[in-house]
Amino acid sequence: MIAVPNSSGMSAPRFRVPPLACDSHLHIYDARFRMAWPSLRATPDASVAEFRLLQQRLGTTRAVVVQPAAYGTDNAVTVDALEQMKPHARGVAVLHPEVTDRELQALHDAGVRGLRFSQHDPRTAVTTPGMIEPLANRIADLGWHVQLHLKGDQIAEMASLIRRLPTQVVFDHMGRIPQPFGVRHPAYEIVRERLDAGRAWVKLSGPYLDSQTGSPRYADVKPAARGYVAAAPERLVWGSDWPHPTERDRKPDDAVLLDLLQEWVPDEPTRRRILVENPATLYGF
Repeated sequence: MIAVPNSSGMSAPRFRVPPLACDSHLHIYDARFRMAWPSLRATPDASVAEFRLLQQRLGTTRAVVVQPAAYGTDNAVTVDALEQMKPHARGVAVLHPEVTDRELQALHDAGVRGLRFSQHDPRTAVTTPGMIEPLANRIADLGWHVQLHLKGDQIAEMASLIRRLPTQVVFDHMGRIPQPFGVRHPAYEIVRERLDAGRAWVKLSGPYLDSQTGSPRYADVKPAARGYVAAAPERLVWGSDWPHPTERDRKPDDAVLLDLLQEWVPDEPTRRRILVENPATLYGF
């Protein structure tokens, strides 16, 4: 029984993850690093040491550290986390177009493999939609991807831009498909189109963000998750979203979130693919 900060419950998952399983979406907050916007979903007790407790509880080995909005475009906290967890960690940074080629190469050498554009709430966004395409053109030769945290309506509005991007696109949190529309929403069709074209990946993460039925099963999210699994099991990864910075009042149970994979992905070889082989391909482990 392991108590983990920013995670409800103490039990282990019902199923044992395979060796080298990857948590492909988490954030590190470290008091040693100054936050540019401490009011933006800042979370205490979310250092590498605390995350290692979650790894012990879930059985994961590899990790993808995603730059938190609170630190803006200063990726030092993420780079430090990658150094602490190497060789089993990769990163996703947040940058503005003014970044130099030398800075991009330094981030690549540190283990960064993508840029995140978290614009689901324009009031707190660190980047703007106008930055996505110029930066995508800059990182294409590095083999990085563009990670988009957009709500479903935004995906529908930005479909033309998404189709133009020269990089692979990773849709955060299953594309934030609105409920009760689910798979009938245009965003789901756009994500599926990009998957079918071999130009996108989906993170099976954050089911609580758009569910109306709620925990523990988030039943209304299941059709979209199962649809992605049926369409492109080779282009899916799983992430905890620890320390769940959007969830202020009650943190989810990460073991329950991981167990949802058994419902969404009944086939064990496909679960292994999502947890081990796909992250190795996308992030270069």
